[in-house]
Amino acid sequence: MSTAPAAQQPVSWLRPKYLLFAFIGLMMVYVLRHNEGFLVNRADPVWQHYQPFKWWLLPHGLAGACALLLGPMQFSDRLRQRYAKLHRVAGRIYVVAALILAPLGAYIQYFNERMSAPRSFTIAAVVDALLLMFTTGLAFVFIRQGKIQQHRAWMTRSFAVALVFVEVRVVGGVTGWDNLGIAATETIVWGCLAFSILSADIVLQWQELRRSRPLAAAKAKVAAR
Repeated sequence: MSTAPAAQQPVSWLRPKYLLFAFIGLMMVYVLRHNEGFLVNRADPVWQHYQPFKWWLLPHGLAGACALLLGPMQFSDRLRQRYAKLHRVAGRIYVVAALILAPLGAYIQYFNERMSAPRSFTIAAVVDALLLMFTTGLAFVFIRQGKIQQHRAWMTRSFAVALVFVEVRVVGGVTGWDNLGIAATETIVWGCLAFSILSADIVLQWQELRRSRPLAAAKAKVAAR
């Protein structure tokens, strides 16, 4: 019998998970360039709009950046296996960030309503905040109970809700609908919000289907012997 170590299977960068997160990364880059370029331009007139609530916007923006950047790390099997402590720390920061950005986002939108923004945007922001806090809270409760599968499922839903911020801006910018007025923007916001949990469950069911196929094939092979 040979004592040489077994060759490790090469990591395929074309796995659906990697492609999905690469696409999410491209969306974030697009939003930074298309919607958030004012952050590096102090002379941009949009700062006048943010001036009344800038100190609320700062922690909201920082917490949102932490959630969007740390979220994908929670789905890395390699990170979880090799650097378990880093995975736990990043996860706790994500939870805290989500619980900060959600209510602040709702309050900022309420502030915008007092500055003539439609009330439907405030309602959407409150619904988004509740969804984000609820899904994140359940993910945290399940990991504290050692229920890994349920934790990962609710983390997937939490991150899908967090991505609504990015999706609204990408859809509006790529399609040009953000130039069609408030009604078009409202449609985008509510559409992305309604699709968030559904999209997470589609991903979860797809993963379950991919896991079940090898098991079914193995059982069929054993039964045929």
